[in-house]
Amino acid sequence: MRYRTIGTGSAARRVSAICLGALPFGSTVDEETSFAILDRFVAAGGSFVDTANNYAFWVPGFQGGESETVLGRWRADRGVGDEVTIATKLGALPRTPGGGLEDAEGLSADAVRSAAERSRERLGMERLDVLYTHIEDRSVPLEETLGALADEVAGGRVGLLGASNHAVWRLERARALSAARGRPGYEVLQYRYSYLQPRVDVPFPEKGHVHAGPELLDYVRSENAAGGGPALVVYTALLAGAYSNPAKTLSEPYDHPGTGRRLAALRDVAKEADATPNQVVLSWLLDGDPPVIPLVGVSSTAQLDEVLASVDLTLTPDQRHRLDEAR
Repeated sequence: MRYRTIGTGSAARRVSAICLGALPFGSTVDEETSFAILDRFVAAGGSFVDTANNYAFWVPGFQGGESETVLGRWRADRGVGDEVTIATKLGALPRTPGGGLEDAEGLSADAVRSAAERSRERLGMERLDVLYTHIEDRSVPLEETLGALADEVAGGRVGLLGASNHAVWRLERARALSAARGRPGYEVLQYRYSYLQPRVDVPFPEKGHVHAGPELLDYVRSENAAGGGPALVVYTALLAGAYSNPAKTLSEPYDHPGTGRRLAALRDVAKEADATPNQVVLSWLLDGDPPVIPLVGVSSTAQLDEVLASVDLTLTPDQRHRLDEAR
């Protein structure tokens, strides 16, 4: 396993370069299988697990909180402590059963305090290692949200703060506000990103997903060059199995000529490297500029083993160039 450091100061964490996504645990992946996947991940050196308080409210029969609950049971059953970093998110849990993101709890001070407390209870943690604001809430002053998050850190209830799916200008405004008041700011960012690049003028069918475009990547790259910049975690890294299953239909944002050219380059490099397309994509992400932490969800230990093998794959400069230049 390879490792990265996220955050700064006393709250900084050394985490595995692959983050295990726990989104389906407790809903589409049962508890026994979830435990087996988590055990295999940790045995391989994995130490970074991602969840959210709203996973997976959209699955029929579930209301959100199931993933955190299963992780809490696993932690208690296995005696897991600080050696595994758990990241969770708040703000996007529907307030009423059956609701959607239009009914999200939001990011008011009261919502932040209440949601963070419930996440700690489900996870069985006195302090959340990483807490993201899952979506924007422009109905609430940014200062109010940041103040509530800073209070959670000051009270020892949260370690690192993160933001997911925010506009870049909102990230910069948040950074400036936090810095001006001497408060902790967002040190981990989470966005959708993969090898295939979507059209910017077509929305994703998955409501709420925000792609890490050139501006966001440039922002992260520049902040990191200045020292102490944010870590970037990327979700939907494997496009829900589309790289391994040619018959799988990609969503409309990927319906453009560049997709075919990139897939052809990917297949060629995978054959040369004696690797799967998934492994090549993950290697491309791990050693990119800026380097990112792929967040990968699996539903079996076999799928996890394929993901873990990507850590040992190093693409040649020529292979990376060909992948980059296919557009």
